[in-house]
Amino acid sequence: MAFGWKVHGDGKRLTPGEVVKPDERLSWPRMVGIGAQHVIAMFGATFVFPLVMGLDANLAVMMSGVATILFLLIVKGKIPSYVGSSASFVGAVVAIRAAGGGDATVTGALLVVGVVLALCGYAIHRLGVGVIHRVFPPIVTGGVVMLIGFGMAYVAADVYWPKDPWVALLTMAATFVFIGLFRGFLGRIGVLLGLVFGFLLSWVWDLVGGKILAPDDSGKVTEHFRVNLDAVAQADWVGLPSFHGPVFEVSAIVLVLPVVIALIAENVGHVKAVGEMTGTDVDAYMGRAVLADGVGTVVATSVGGSATTTYAENIGVMAATKVYSTAAYYIAAAIAILFGLCPKFGALIAATPGGVLGGVTTILYGMIGLLGAKIWIENRVNLSDPVNLVPTGAGIICAIGPVAFPITGTFALSGIALGTIVLLLGYHLLRVTRRSPAQVS
Repeated sequence: MAFGWKVHGDGKRLTPGEVVKPDERLSWPRMVGIGAQHVIAMFGATFVFPLVMGLDANLAVMMSGVATILFLLIVKGKIPSYVGSSASFVGAVVAIRAAGGGDATVTGALLVVGVVLALCGYAIHRLGVGVIHRVFPPIVTGGVVMLIGFGMAYVAADVYWPKDPWVALLTMAATFVFIGLFRGFLGRIGVLLGLVFGFLLSWVWDLVGGKILAPDDSGKVTEHFRVNLDAVAQADWVGLPSFHGPVFEVSAIVLVLPVVIALIAENVGHVKAVGEMTGTDVDAYMGRAVLADGVGTVVATSVGGSATTTYAENIGVMAATKVYSTAAYYIAAAIAILFGLCPKFGALIAATPGGVLGGVTTILYGMIGLLGAKIWIENRVNLSDPVNLVPTGAGIICAIGPVAFPITGTFALSGIALGTIVLLLGYHLLRVTRRSPAQVS
C-alpha cells in the first residue's frame, strides 16, 4: 500500500504507548511539520557527502527526493525510510578524481554500483534474506564499513586540512560540541551546524585578517579569500540544477564496486531497525528495499546526482516522534525536490571553504569507521579467531595505506577496493580451507 493513509485517532495526538503506523497519518498540517523534521535530519549528510565528492550538492538533494519516492513505491509503503546521499563512496570517488576522472566518470561508476545493488536486491528477494548472512557475515560487513571510513582519512589529512588548519581545527571542535552536547534535532543536525559555524568563521576571518596563503582547489599555494561568493551572486533564485550524463570507465568502476557490500549491510540494518520499531516482520521486503536503493542510485546518478542509501538519521526521527507514516517521507521528498530548484542555494553550498570541510570530514570519516566496530560489538564477533582477525586486519591496512597493487601499466587496485577484496576473499578462503568450522558468531 503506497497511498491512502488512514487517519490515526483524532489526527491530532497519540495516546501513551501508541504509534502512527506506516499506513496511517495525523492531520496534514502535522504531517507537514514531521516531514520538515525529516528534511532537517537528512539534510546535513545529504549535501555534505556530494560536496566532499565534488558533485553538485544541490542536484544531490533534489534527486534524493526523487529516489525516496521511488523507494517508497517499490517497497509498497511497508518500510518508511528516507534515501539520501551515501558516505560510503567518498574514498573511492576521491581516488577516481586523483587518477584524473571527472564528474561524468564518477557518476558513471556510481550508476554501475546502483545496477549491481538492484540485481543483488532482486536476488535477495528471490532467494531469501539468509543468503546475505552467509556471504556477508558480521565480521565482513563490519570490516568493510570500517575500512571505508578509515580508508578516507588521507582525504581529510592531505586534501582539506592543509587549506586552512586553524579553521579546520575550530570547525572540528565546534562540531564536537554540537553533536556531543546538543539534544534532540539540534544534535542530529550537528554536522550541518558545524558547517555553518565554519563558514561564518571563515567569512569573519576574511573580513578581519584578509587573504590567506594556502593551497587552493587546484593544490597550488596562492593568496586568496577563504570564502568566495561570486558564484552565489550570479546564480538564479529559481531554475534547474546542472545535469550531466555518465561516462563508464572500467578502472573507476572497479574502485567503487566493493561499496556494494557496505550498502547491503546498511540497508539490512536499517530495515531491521524499522521492523523492530514498528513491531512488524519486514524480512519479506528486505530484497525490495535493497533493490529500491539500487534503482534510486541509478536514477540519481544517470543525471549527475549522488549515489543513495537509506538513512539512519531519519530512523532516529521516527523513534523520537513515534510517527512511522510514509506520508511524512513523501512530504520530505517533495521539500527536497523544491530545494533542488533553487540554483542560488546550490551555489552557496559549493562555496564552502576547504578548511571547513577538513574539520567536518575528519569527524565523519572516523564515525563511519567506528560504525564497523559497532557492528562487531552488536554481533559478538570473535576477534581472537585468526579466520576473522587476519584478513580483516590486512584489508583495513590496505585501505588506510592506501596500498596499491598494479594490474596493468595504467591501472592498479588500491585503497578501499583492494582492502575489500582482501577481506572478503581472505575470510571465505580461510573459512573453507581450515579443518574446524569458523567461529563467526
